[in-house]
Amino acid sequence: MAAGVKHDYHLVDPSPYPLVGSIAATVMALGGVAWMKGIFGLPEGTSWLFFAGLAGVLYTMAAWWVEVVKEANRGDHTPVVSIGLRYGMVLFIASEVMFFVAWFWIFFEAALFHGNRTVGSIAEVQAAWATFPPKGIEVVPAFELPLVNTLTLLLSGTTVTWAHHALQVGDRKNAKLGLILTVILGALFTAIQVYEYAHILDHKYFFGGEGQENSGLYGSSFFMATGFHGFHVLIGTIFLAVCLFRLMGKGFTPKQHFGFEAAAWYWHFVDVVWLFLFAFIYVIFGVTH
Repeated sequence: MAAGVKHDYHLVDPSPYPLVGSIAATVMALGGVAWMKGIFGLPEGTSWLFFAGLAGVLYTMAAWWVEVVKEANRGDHTPVVSIGLRYGMVLFIASEVMFFVAWFWIFFEAALFHGNRTVGSIAEVQAAWATFPPKGIEVVPAFELPLVNTLTLLLSGTTVTWAHHALQVGDRKNAKLGLILTVILGALFTAIQVYEYAHILDHKYFFGGEGQENSGLYGSSFFMATGFHGFHVLIGTIFLAVCLFRLMGKGFTPKQHFGFEAAAWYWHFVDVVWLFLFAFIYVIFGVTH
């Protein structure tokens, strides 16, 4: 902290990243429109604008987080500042929770009250919604790959907790080992998820098969929930890998390691969400189909 400062609050230095990030996000959004529909004279299918914006967003994220790490290493993250960081992380996870709450809302509405859609006079709609999942869908066996992924994530939750506790007592060796195992397990989960998706698409569980004309809602819900969760696992794995890289150097101390603590919170959130997805998508509305 700069000499002569008489308060516990950290006033950040002027930074270009809010402006750069905003411009990059706008370019990426416009690029997405150009890619899907065409815009500003760019024909449909033009993808370079989207990837240019994405590159700008990724650069902003990396460069900005490097600045935050430097602030922590300088001692700018005082106890008062750390409280603010913790509140920010809690609110971020709460916003993520609300996304999955919204998804579960529509999933349960479709699963529990699908009979309400059979009141109409359209025979195809009545047939499609007579059961949930709709007829023609082949559900993913819950106690095969999904169970393996569940055990993988649960094990990763124990290894990241082990690493956190080791760091708190100054045992950097075991902290590194626990983090290495967690990153490996996170990558394994992602690999299994990709293989499961390929298997689903190849065998036409939800789309393109005979009698699956009305399976869109179930398939879309499945891929939205598991895919969005899989994206969170990927981000969490990168988050933990960065923490491992910092730990391999001179980063983190037993008393100042909020970056690692935030990553652990995020990882436990990912674990809990998966347990709900596994229970309701794969088991309750899968095994009983």
